[in-house]
Amino acid sequence: MSSEEKLDKRHAARKAISEGGGAEKQSKAKSSGKMLAAERVSALFDEGSFIELGAFVSSRSVDTAADGVVTGYGTVDGRLVFAYAQDATVIGGCVGEMHAKKICKIYDMASEMGAPVVGMLDSNGARLDEGVAAQAAMGEIMASCASVSGVVPNITLILGTCAGSAALIAEMSDFVIMNEKKAELFVSSPSVVTASTGEKYEADAKACAASGNAHFTAKGDAACIETAKLLLSYLPSNNLCDAPELECTDDLNRVSESLQDVDGEYDVRSIIASVADDGAFFESQANFASGTVVGFIRLNGATVGVCANQGNEAGAALSGQAMEKAARFVRFCDAFNIAILTFTDVEGFAVSAKEENAGLARKAAALLYAFTEATVPKVNVVVKKAYGGAYAAMNSKQTGADVVFAYPTAEIAAIAPPAGVGVLMSDRLKAGESRDALIAEYKDTIALPYNAARLGYVDDIIDPKETRPRVIAAFEMLRSKRISAPSRKHDNMQL
Repeated sequence: MSSEEKLDKRHAARKAISEGGGAEKQSKAKSSGKMLAAERVSALFDEGSFIELGAFVSSRSVDTAADGVVTGYGTVDGRLVFAYAQDATVIGGCVGEMHAKKICKIYDMASEMGAPVVGMLDSNGARLDEGVAAQAAMGEIMASCASVSGVVPNITLILGTCAGSAALIAEMSDFVIMNEKKAELFVSSPSVVTASTGEKYEADAKACAASGNAHFTAKGDAACIETAKLLLSYLPSNNLCDAPELECTDDLNRVSESLQDVDGEYDVRSIIASVADDGAFFESQANFASGTVVGFIRLNGATVGVCANQGNEAGAALSGQAMEKAARFVRFCDAFNIAILTFTDVEGFAVSAKEENAGLARKAAALLYAFTEATVPKVNVVVKKAYGGAYAAMNSKQTGADVVFAYPTAEIAAIAPPAGVGVLMSDRLKAGESRDALIAEYKDTIALPYNAARLGYVDDIIDPKETRPRVIAAFEMLRSKRISAPSRKHDNMQL
């Protein structure tokens, strides 16, 4: 066989692989509004930068184009990124032995090169005809996900079905992005649950966003990929470097007159936006545990993670889900050298039997642990309420905040006014004084922020309109912060 014939054979083989499960299946997928695996990868990377690896890999038993998964690397906004995209036209994108080896190789290379991983899932689950080998394949991918956790960012896009063990792989990543039109994620399918228990539930993107399983949703494959690219722009490539800094064109000393009156009802997102460069706030898990708001902003061009109480939600009380959401986000920021800014407005913990039975104390301990454990620069702004253990859990001075600011509207005390009056002013209550008047007195005397500032628990009481310049100055001062952690194998925080 001549060299030309060998090249022709190579080109024919590559063309066959590019056709995945066949022209008919590809056409059907595209007519349903889905992008093909190769198209998804192409949309993620800078034009012409994607290098495919393992294209000729196939199942041991039958010929499977790239064994149902496109893997490789390229650049996104000029930065190295590794990716894999399951091809649902090849055996339904099911995971088998060689399919898994390709994905695990991507995780290994990403860890060694210090670059993020973007996985695009669209699969019916494990390749059952491979038996225990398919089970082992799933386990190997899970182990790879665990090995890169806290080393490189791991982002999963769910663009079709994500079933059974594949759902666990998705949830082991740092962020999950779901297609609102086509995606579903479940361990046991809705039909199986209904048949087994009579219960009904949804597994689509909207339901997964409400449960916290999805961090972001978007309308279609292309929109999901754009969301992933935006997310990558806020993140460092690995745990040993900083996130990319952009040139800041927003005035560092900009003041916000809109913050002059936060005594009434407000949306904490408006405070976050008023502080952020150009008012840009990239919120994560927006439809889950709305009492806590988390996401990314830039301050003087640098990425900062924001964790804020939505003070008007549920009486400014921390629920178990709100604390789970916050703890997970804080730990991610700490793992990847992203400074943390908190806005505190919390009266206490949620009061209900349901919350207690769902492990409220354990979840509060996890949040306390997350803030205490975090060694990145931490700045806290107390907007209104800051009472008791709930305040301690929200990046207080006692749990390691480097700088704590308070607005003049702040109320800081060991116990919330209604309970405080009952304990500290019980004699006056019994004497017939008005409870409302005593609560007002409690706020104006015992809970004044100046009392906390007098003892050094608050570094300064600031004019709210100056929040942006004061916070930026604090983080600039904290850039060189270094803390040596005690030697141990790993911590044992509550989960």
